[in-house]
Amino acid sequence: MPPKKNDNSAYLQLRRDMKAGEVGRLYVFHGEEKYLMERCLAALKKQLVPAGMEDFNYRAFDGKGLDLGELLDAMDALPMMSDRTLLVVNDFDLFGAAEGAKERLSAAFSDLPDYLCLIFVYDVLEFKIGRGKFQELVKKTGSIVEFAPLQRSDLMDWVRRRCRVLGKEIENGEIEYLIFLCGGLMTGLDSEIEKIASYAKEKTITHADIAALADPVLEARVFDMTDAVSARDFVRALRVLSDLYGLNQHPIMILSILGRHLRQLYTARLTLESGKGAPGLMEMWNMKTSWQANRLMQAARGCSLEWCRESVRLAGEADLAMKSTGRDAEEVLTDLLLRLANG
Repeated sequence: MPPKKNDNSAYLQLRRDMKAGEVGRLYVFHGEEKYLMERCLAALKKQLVPAGMEDFNYRAFDGKGLDLGELLDAMDALPMMSDRTLLVVNDFDLFGAAEGAKERLSAAFSDLPDYLCLIFVYDVLEFKIGRGKFQELVKKTGSIVEFAPLQRSDLMDWVRRRCRVLGKEIENGEIEYLIFLCGGLMTGLDSEIEKIASYAKEKTITHADIAALADPVLEARVFDMTDAVSARDFVRALRVLSDLYGLNQHPIMILSILGRHLRQLYTARLTLESGKGAPGLMEMWNMKTSWQANRLMQAARGCSLEWCRESVRLAGEADLAMKSTGRDAEEVLTDLLLRLANG
C-alpha cells in the first residue's frame, strides 16, 4: 500500500502560537522527524525560560521510573522572575500508564496553571494513543503534535537554505538525488549536507560530490538492487546484496524493501500503459523525489507488464517461504534474485 500523507497541522499551529506568544500548557510530542522536534524544544526553552533561570524554571524528567509525585510537585511550583515554567518528560508512556497514574494526571490536567508548559516527548518510546476518557482529556486540554517528515517542496527548500548557510548552492536535480540517497529525514540529511559542502570544491554542489561523499540509506541501496534485477543483471544484484550483508542487514528487511520497490515498478509499468508519466507515480506512492520516479519509469520501459506482475508474485512467495517454511533466509533471497534476473 502507498504510504499515507502526513498531517503536520498541529506542528504548524504550534509555530503560529509561538510566534504570537501564545504557547499552550500541555503538549505531547512524537514523530519521525527528530531534527524538528529538537529544534522546537530548544526554541520553546529559549522563549519561555529566561537565560540564567534554567535551574528554577526548567526541568527535564526521565520517563523511565518517573516519580509521579515529584512531577506533580514540579507542576505546582511557581516560576521565579518569569511568567512560565517549562517541564519536559522524556519517554514516559503517558497513554499506557496504570489507571492510578492516569487518575492523578487527569486531576492535574483538568486544572493546569497558566504559568505551566508541560511537554511529554516520545523519542525512543513508540507513540501509541489508543482510545478512552484519558486520551480525550489530553486532546481537549492540550495538543498532540506530530513531527512528521516534511513534504517534498518544503524539504527541498530546507536543503537549499542549509547549503546556503554553508556557503554553497545546489540545483533541484542534485537536491532530489541527495534526498533519494540519504532519505527524507532532516536529522540524517543535516550531517550529510555538512560533509558534502565541506568536500565540494566549487560554489555549486554537483552530482559527483554527492555520489562521492553521501552515505546511502538502506532504501537507496536496495533500490540499486531492484534496478539491477529489472535490467536482468544478476551479478550486479548479487554484489549489492553482498554489500548489504556486510552491513549486517537482515534478509527479511531487505526483502521487505525489495518487494515494495517491485510493486512500485509494477505501478510504473501500469502508469506507462495508461499513458501517464512520473508525476502520477509520485502522487500514488507519495514519493519525495522525482529522481526516484524517473528511474522507475525508465526501468519500467525495459520490463514487460507480465514480468512486473510476476516479479511481485515471486516476491510474495519468497516472503512466505522466508517466514513460514524454515528455509535459510539468505538462500531464499538469492534464489529470488536469480529467478527475477532470468525473467
